[in-house]
Amino acid sequence: MTHIRKYRANVRIGNWNEDLRLTEDAKKEYLEKKEKGELTIQKVDFLKQNLLRPVKLTVTSDGRLHFGDVVILVNMGGENRECSVVSINTDINSLTKTPSPGIQAPCGVSAGRVVQACTRTAFIITSVDGSPEGSMLHFEQSFALKTTSGFARGLYLTSDLQSFQKIVHFDPQERLEYEELPVPANVKVLIIHCKTNQALAALSDQVHWTTYGKEYEVTAHTFLDSHKAEQDNNHWILCTSDPAGNGLVLLNHPQSAANNKELTQATPVI
Repeated sequence: MTHIRKYRANVRIGNWNEDLRLTEDAKKEYLEKKEKGELTIQKVDFLKQNLLRPVKLTVTSDGRLHFGDVVILVNMGGENRECSVVSINTDINSLTKTPSPGIQAPCGVSAGRVVQACTRTAFIITSVDGSPEGSMLHFEQSFALKTTSGFARGLYLTSDLQSFQKIVHFDPQERLEYEELPVPANVKVLIIHCKTNQALAALSDQVHWTTYGKEYEVTAHTFLDSHKAEQDNNHWILCTSDPAGNGLVLLNHPQSAANNKELTQATPVI
């Protein structure tokens, strides 16, 4: 007679002891990482919490831009491109704990479609020629843009510290007239990369998934129309805060008035 071996449901077979130990080790490692805040989801939350923290922009009393001003760089968009703002584009691989929690260079940038003044989007207009803080920025004058201190570490917009920017009037026919005059805040301008003489641009046909959602690629490239004038990819507004604290000031040209009103109401600066 053939005897059939039967197993009860609670009978353990195979390398059950090893499997149990591996499971317990994995659970222990998970709990240790969770306690230290080292889980991937915790790092992502920590990064977002710090980079999306509201920042107060400068309130300009004379309508001009100055060295030391804290601004955001807004592109009002175009036919196939939404309004966007230059933003630090970094992930958890850039996190560092020394000497204090923050991000480290190199750091990329992109154009995010959530226009708000926060650690990720706020930049300081920084002198590179000895101009004192508080003095006015002029058209064609070299300057640098760097992030705020603290978590963002005061990183420069470009990785090459000798690669500075300058601002020129957006209309080529009026450019010479405005040369060396003070730069107004909250109006459309071009931001030129001094080393290559190419204009800062948001690319409508280059959309990337980032930690913060879909965003446009930002590069230094001048886009010209049939009249040899720069296209809206290259048009930027260096935005300051409304003196009343109601939001961003966007005193741009009439064609963008509706967008400006909507944007100002939708993005209060805390």
